[in-house]
Amino acid sequence: MKGRFPKLVVLSAVGLFVSAVFGPAMAADTIKLGVAGAHSGDFASYGIPTVRAAELVVKKVNSSGGVLGKKVVLFVEDDGCEPEFSTNVATKLVSENVDVVLGHTCSGATKAALGIYLDSKIIVMSSSVNKTALTLSGDYPNFYRTIANDDAQAELQVMYATKHLKSKKVAVLHDKGDYGKGQAELAKKYFEKAGVEVVLFEGVIPNTVDYSAIVQKVKRSKADLVSWGGYYQEASRIVTLMRKKKMKTLFMGADEIKDEIFIKAAGKAAEGVYVTGPNDVSKNQMFIDAKNAHQKAYGSDPGSFFDSGYAAALTLLSAIEKAGSTDYNAIAKALKSQYFETPIGKISFDKNGDVLGAGFAVFNIKNGKFVKMDAK
Repeated sequence: MKGRFPKLVVLSAVGLFVSAVFGPAMAADTIKLGVAGAHSGDFASYGIPTVRAAELVVKKVNSSGGVLGKKVVLFVEDDGCEPEFSTNVATKLVSENVDVVLGHTCSGATKAALGIYLDSKIIVMSSSVNKTALTLSGDYPNFYRTIANDDAQAELQVMYATKHLKSKKVAVLHDKGDYGKGQAELAKKYFEKAGVEVVLFEGVIPNTVDYSAIVQKVKRSKADLVSWGGYYQEASRIVTLMRKKKMKTLFMGADEIKDEIFIKAAGKAAEGVYVTGPNDVSKNQMFIDAKNAHQKAYGSDPGSFFDSGYAAALTLLSAIEKAGSTDYNAIAKALKSQYFETPIGKISFDKNGDVLGAGFAVFNIKNGKFVKMDAK
């Protein structure tokens, strides 16, 4: 993504021709849903499923008469998970007078853009950003999410590691990024609170060719578990090198590596890795229907954050319908006072914008598949 600016893609879920110049008539006759995130580059596997989820939701909603009797039009913007691009994306979507925004994909990019949306009184809902401070700080009352925050995820990781894996010494590593470091700091806090010795806490430089130095530090630390904060690229390289060195140290990551792309990148080294991620919703009928629609439309199974992306798109549009308006305050009131049936369950939102009714589960990679574990 570096070196080029993202371009706006305007999509109509019902095949309508949408002019590049939107006049008052268009504004009055449509509901505008912005979708912002990583749709190309290294993090596209996280962002594209959300775009497709939004496309499917809009198609279904429009076929049933739209929202408030109006057709919904998508405005899709690619920020590549880059904060400097996300501000351009936010400015562009604001200039197009979008009513609500689904996005962004990554924590740093989201944080950079939220102030721009707030100034324009636009509700933003992410399906993948779980950095705790974005809701609990109180700085962004316009921000909501359909994924539980990092605090809940860190607590689950530590509980599982201590109760089920019997971990006594942990090496906490991260990629120095806004998401990864924050996640690692929470893990460290909860491990220490649980009486587990954190023998190593260190960040690595993303895209490093050789991670031998940090792997050697882990080996010398005699940690029985590596807790990883960050994305799949570095995680796959580190765990692969650990296995090449015949290290039996367990490896645990979070939702950003709960993706088939991590398994493909790490190969055999992915076997036995523990991952926390959104609850298994495979038996939810709405998810089954959405998955089938994805297979029919795109010829493949959906990727990471598709279910939470679908839930976010559906919830935003349902909130407008329930509010009877695209007014910022009316939508916010609906989100915090109403329940919404989604592929991730029946959800609502607390006073901070954090989702109620959705949570995390623990998975173990076995035979190239994520298998849900009993985390009681």
